[in-house]
Amino acid sequence: MRLRLPAERPAQPPTGYKIAHPVLSQDGTRAGFVGVSLGGTLPYGVLAEASCVYGRRHRPPARLCDCGFHSVHDRAAAEALLTTAEHRYAVLLEVSVLGAYLRFERGFRSARQRVRTAVVGPCACGAPAAALADAGWGRPGWLALSAACAGCVRGRRSVTLAGFARLAGEGLRVVAREGTAPGAAAGPGLPEGLGVPELVAEAALLQARLDWLQSQLARLGRRGQGPGAAAGEQGRRAEREEPGEQG
Repeated sequence: MRLRLPAERPAQPPTGYKIAHPVLSQDGTRAGFVGVSLGGTLPYGVLAEASCVYGRRHRPPARLCDCGFHSVHDRAAAEALLTTAEHRYAVLLEVSVLGAYLRFERGFRSARQRVRTAVVGPCACGAPAAALADAGWGRPGWLALSAACAGCVRGRRSVTLAGFARLAGEGLRVVAREGTAPGAAAGPGLPEGLGVPELVAEAALLQARLDWLQSQLARLGRRGQGPGAAAGEQGRRAEREEPGEQG
């Protein structure tokens, strides 16, 4: 006799936690995520349906396979994964477990999921994130992104946290860790629908760029002043200090 586990029919979809890398499509019109283990080559959207990564024809999640969206019960367990070197620049996702799912001791394996919230960690320099910028790698047709502060975005391709949420759609919330406000991107114009926190972050980003530009201009000015220019300036200063003739 084969025993079957009891079927669950919750009134609300269970909540799971996982980590992933945010990605932006090559044309800049779509946003999504890629996983950090199985299925890491297949970007998925906010609302997505799983497929078998091994190409088998069964419907995920199959009991004798590893396919399906993986998530854990405990938020702290997912956050602990962010401390490893290979996952340091991933983001924390809070998801709704949808469709058929298998429950394990530490989490779920589900047929579908909806990403409700993405929590972005600090920039590599330690400052709060103000944008998601080019991480230096990607998947075919997709550019991987990582957290960047206002001073570290520079000329890299980037998108605001609010802009990423808008491109991803489906009501996704993107927030920065430690309660910091979503930042602004390197784009020439302000996207529509920004609130006060986004505009403050945009102003901080522009101020950081202005400070950097002024430092570069000052450095170039010092290079342009050779020994001859310094001697001429000293001569003019001596002429101004010398008294004129008495009548």
